[in-house]
Order: sequence, then structure tokens, then C-alpha cells
Amino acid sequence: MLSSKSLLIRHARIILPNGETMIGDVLTRDRQIVEVAPEISQTELATEIDAQGLTLLPGVIDPQVHFREPGLEHKEDLFTASCACAKGGVTSFLEMPNTRPLTTTQQALDDKLERASQKCLVNYGFFVGATAENLPDLLLAKPTPGIKIFMGSMHGQLLVDGETALEAIFAKGSRLIAVHAEDQARINQRRQEFANIHDVAVHSQIQDNQAALLATQLALKLSKKYQRRLHILHLSTADEAELLRQDKPSWVTAEVTPQHLLLNTNAYAQIGTLAQMNPPLRSPHDNQVLWQALKDGVIDFIATDHAPHTLEEKAQEYPNTPSGMPGVETSLALMLTAAMEGKCTVPQVVNWMSKAVAVAYGIPNKGAIAPGYDADLVLVDLNTYRPVRREELLTKCGWSPFEGWNLTGWAVTTIVGGEIVYDKGQVNTQVRGQALNFV
Repeated sequence: MLSSKSLLIRHARIILPNGETMIGDVLTRDRQIVEVAPEISQTELATEIDAQGLTLLPGVIDPQVHFREPGLEHKEDLFTASCACAKGGVTSFLEMPNTRPLTTTQQALDDKLERASQKCLVNYGFFVGATAENLPDLLLAKPTPGIKIFMGSMHGQLLVDGETALEAIFAKGSRLIAVHAEDQARINQRRQEFANIHDVAVHSQIQDNQAALLATQLALKLSKKYQRRLHILHLSTADEAELLRQDKPSWVTAEVTPQHLLLNTNAYAQIGTLAQMNPPLRSPHDNQVLWQALKDGVIDFIATDHAPHTLEEKAQEYPNTPSGMPGVETSLALMLTAAMEGKCTVPQVVNWMSKAVAVAYGIPNKGAIAPGYDADLVLVDLNTYRPVRREELLTKCGWSPFEGWNLTGWAVTTIVGGEIVYDKGQVNTQVRGQALNFV
């Protein structure tokens, strides 16, 4: 496996920060990009990569994942998940607090950072989770991209669904608040209405569009009242997209997952509980409106909400099945395949999966191919199509809702901090990412 302090990537089709493309070379040294040019004359000893016919993109920053460590390592852990990231072209991730113990204190945050420093092949950051009682921790814990609030589809301490408790969090401090926006009272009511139905397709009716809209409306109201930086996680409905189209303050951002763009309620008939997630899959109409909102800038970027469960867990009868699906290995290829189909452009994918995420979370020197930026890069092949195969996945859960889909834009080589972490099917498990900074 090649590894060097200095890398020279030659003859790549480079996606530049302005969205234009250039055939050229990129030189990296000591974790940073030092030169981007049509041709680089190189005398010093550097590892060279011939990228003829490949496209060079900034590494993907996945801003919403659940990597299950500590406490739920039978589903995933930081090592297996970061291997899956490397294979998928994901060079940085932001992970969520619903582990065991919950990431609700500085101590729990420090524990995750220490684990990641030992195990993660890519760069990492961890959200701090809100409870009704941990406001001091929410104000002081660091480093973190922000506060995660589960407004619904959660139980225990991490469920913060009362407006009074929510307002107390919005009213204090200036740190970004990221919300899982589903209305728990609506969900509880709908669960009673649809009790004793074991068809998983009912999941999208229980946690319906209205449940999502009510919670997003409340989060937006509180954000506007306190001018508090708000991020809406995994926006899933046309209703929410239209709400933001009419009323989206400059300090509010939103994301969408590939599955909410590309899958819908028809998937239940095909893959059953593997299609179950929170918020649920929606209608084909929702797919169309979300795509348009993303292209128009109403939705700012892409996240996977990678949330693995074992096949044994998914094989239970609904509603005993857990919600969530893996995504870090397929997200970039899915979006680049969509670009090849004319749904969007490759530079748009770069913006949605790298640049816009870095900007929204204040992650310095990430998300662009330019001198001074970190050498987190991915070479992809846009000329070859290959199906998603269960046996090739590196996520510990070992399945994908996109199994069998024929995709292009697969990562050929992934580079983290100037080191090759994935190359032509092989993972370099010696590479370690770094903790992300947030400014």
C-alpha cells in the first residue's frame, strides 16, 4: 500500500472550487494541498498516482452518522465504520450522540474522541446530545459541531419534545442546534390509530408528513425568536421544503439524505424492513420536491444518516424492528450516478457533499481542491458501472438498501491528510484521521 508525506496526483480531471474542471496535477505535502496546476514539475521524492481517466473531488464530509460506539458495537464500531467511509470516499464525519452511554457530557465526548484517535481511518467530530437537564454541558462541551436535539422518534433522556424544554436550549448560548424534527405527540397518536398492524409500510403513515412539518415549524419558530443557528437534519417532506422555500432565515440550513431523494414508499414492497428509517421514506412526489429544493439551495447539503442494524434485528416483525440503514459506502456513488443521469451536475454534488458542509459547520480548510486546503481527496471513476454487492460492503451490518443498484462514481483512491487510506479495493488500516476543528 502506497503511503508518503508527499503525494503527486497526475492527469486527473479536477473539480475546482469555482465548479470548473481542469485536467491537471495536484501536489500534497504534510497533510495539505500545496499546488494545483495543469502540470507540476516534481523533483522531490513523492508518491505518484497516475489518475488518467479519473475525476478528483474533495473528500466527502458526511455530517450525520451513527457509528454505534460505545455500547452498540455489534452493529458497527468506529474502526469498521471508518473503513466503510474510506471505501465510499468519505474523509470526514460528524457522529450523533445516541450511543451507550449517551454523548451528553464532556466526559462522554472526550471518551469518543480518544476512541476515534485510536481507531478512525478518517477525520471525525461528535455532536453533544441535548436532554432536558444538561444545559451547562451543551454550553461548554468542546470540540463539537453542535447540539443534537431529538424532538421525536426517540425515547429516554434524549427525547426533548416539550416546547418549554426546547425553548430553554434555544434561549441560551450561540452554538449550532441540529434537530431531528418529528412531533412526538403526533407520532404517539398515530401509533394508537395504527396499532396491531405489522406491515412495515405503515411506518410512513405513523410518522407522517404532518409529524415532520409540525416539529420543523416549532424549531423554526424558536430559531427565529432567538436568532439561533439552526440546522434541520434529514429533511424528508415536500411540506417542509415548501415551508423553508417561503421562510428560511439566513442562519438556518437543512440537509437531505440520498435515500429520501432516491427511495420512496414503494421500497417497502421490495426490501421490507430494510427500508424502515426515521424519518420514514415518503412518496414519489416528496422525492421530486426535495430534488428541486436541493437544486434551488433551499436544502443546503447531503448527509447519509448512516444508522446500521444487524439483519437479525431487521428480521423481526414490525413494529419491533429498529429504524435505520447504512449509507456511507454508497452515498457518493449514488449522487454521482444521479449526476450522470442528468438529475444534477458533478460540481453540484461536490458542493452538497463537501464544500457546503464545511461552510455550514465552520470546518476550516476542508471541502475544496486548492492550495492551503487539507489533502482530503477522492479519485472516482465516472466511466465504469458496478452493482452494490452485499459481500463487498465494509460496514459491519453487511447490507445496503441499494443492493443490486448499478452505480458509477465509485471511489478508486481515497486520501486522508495526504495519505492513501483506500486504493483499488484495499484499505490501509495504518492511516489515522484527525479530530475536526469548528470555528
